[in-house]
Amino acid sequence: MTPSDRTQRTSVIAAGFGQNIILTTVTTFILVYLLQYARISVAGMAVVTGILAAAKVFDAICDPLMGSIIDRTRTRWGKMRPYIAFSALPVAVLTSLLFAAPDAAEPVKLAFFGVCYFAWGLAYTACDVPYWGLIGSAFPEPAERTRVIAGVRAFGGISLGLATLGMPWFARLLSGGETTALGWTLAVAIASFAGMGLYSLAFFNTRERPRAGGGEPLSFRVLFATLVRNRPLLAVLAGSVLGFGRYIVQAGGAVFVVIAYGDEGVFTLVGAAIIGALVLASFVSPVLLRRLTGKQLMIGSTLLAVVFYVGMWAVGFANLWTVVGFVFLTGLTLGVFAVVQTTMIADAVDHVERTTGVRNDGISFSMLTFVAKIMNALAMLVFGVFIVIAGYQAGVPVTPAMQQTTYAAITLVPAVSCLISVVPFWFYRLGPALPLEGSAAAGRSRVPG
Repeated sequence: MTPSDRTQRTSVIAAGFGQNIILTTVTTFILVYLLQYARISVAGMAVVTGILAAAKVFDAICDPLMGSIIDRTRTRWGKMRPYIAFSALPVAVLTSLLFAAPDAAEPVKLAFFGVCYFAWGLAYTACDVPYWGLIGSAFPEPAERTRVIAGVRAFGGISLGLATLGMPWFARLLSGGETTALGWTLAVAIASFAGMGLYSLAFFNTRERPRAGGGEPLSFRVLFATLVRNRPLLAVLAGSVLGFGRYIVQAGGAVFVVIAYGDEGVFTLVGAAIIGALVLASFVSPVLLRRLTGKQLMIGSTLLAVVFYVGMWAVGFANLWTVVGFVFLTGLTLGVFAVVQTTMIADAVDHVERTTGVRNDGISFSMLTFVAKIMNALAMLVFGVFIVIAGYQAGVPVTPAMQQTTYAAITLVPAVSCLISVVPFWFYRLGPALPLEGSAAAGRSRVPG
């Protein structure tokens, strides 16, 4: 007996909700935990920064490798669901351990964190890449797939808000008063196992579509050949990377509000505006896609984002509520981007299957997670450069020049970035095919031209 479409849809959305709670918790609170509760020194934090940077590079390299391994997998459960089944427990355990530093000398704490963080990155890649590939496989009908992607993005935004606002209070509650390291350990452990419990629904209540091209495992050469010659997919990836500026408000918004308004608590308003916009855009995007193609909606919403960012810069930051309003508007375009980007990649995967007989969900959707990491890294890097240019650091008197420089970083940089990113999206075409020599897929594979 196979699960109904409604059961599949609900399970996949719930799985994304649970998974995103874990990702948000780690990315948002790990430095807070290490500084305030694990008592890592300033020198130790330099080591932590090195660990995080090295792990991100290693993790990004692992994404396409994981995708190709998935595409070569053959089991009675399919090629993606086994990884969903067996990655859930390691992710839950390792997430808990990240917030359970031992009561030992600092070098021991740092070594413990380094081992756990690298292992966590591997485990999370093993759960994230097959999850997105499963969406493309389990929902072959484009309109239904778009609705599922929109639901995943919408509830991902909701879980982002719940984790961001709720985890500190949950840790305090479990501390029995003033927040403690143990309180954080317990809170993260409970959230991690609950989140991965929801994530496991993607294994139990879904099915993959039948494989095209027989049962023989695809060679790495064929997989990478279909990837690098999939021009529609490459157009999406290039446009996404060039549009990294979309993420700068999230990467540097908390620092900007301290410089501009002298109160980090103001970022709660900015964060709420982004989260609300992401959720709303996720529900609206499928409606818009009934009237527009993915390419049209991507280009139109991106150009609209350019207008919003420039308008935000032009009105200045003197009025906080005006800034929050513009952040909401740019958040809407970011939410549309997240839905349409995933939909365009799924359509490109379908196109490859039609033209080559090769369905490479794993390696294609691994590029979705790979690109997201590159965009985040570039956003943080560029914002950091602007902070250096501004000359801001804790304890230094804030000057108007510092404020204007950091404001340009979260307005003009995204505007330019989004404008440039339109160019690759313009070349997104699901057109005719060209031969792929030596393909093992049915002996007659072709790749998109």
